[in-house]
Amino acid sequence: MAQNDIKYLTPIAVDFKTKKYCRFKRSGIKFIDYKDGEFLKKFVNEQGRILPRRLTGTSLKFQKKVAQAVKRARQLALLPFVADNLKTNQ
Repeated sequence: MAQNDIKYLTPIAVDFKTKKYCRFKRSGIKFIDYKDGEFLKKFVNEQGRILPRRLTGTSLKFQKKVAQAVKRARQLALLPFVADNLKTNQ
């Protein structure tokens, strides 16, 4: 048998993990506005906790800025400290 004649019953599972990227570096964003609650909700889970870098793909520099912006938004009551189903109320 030639190598081209090999057939499989199911397709071969090849995992191509997409490279995580920092959306701030790619978009050229330098300042994260703490007054924009809808934008900051992307970095907060349903309970109101800040998502880690390994899930969002944000670089260390911008993760610190995001965390600071979320904390400031919480102080101004733009984001809740604790919530149930924060994102499903849209």
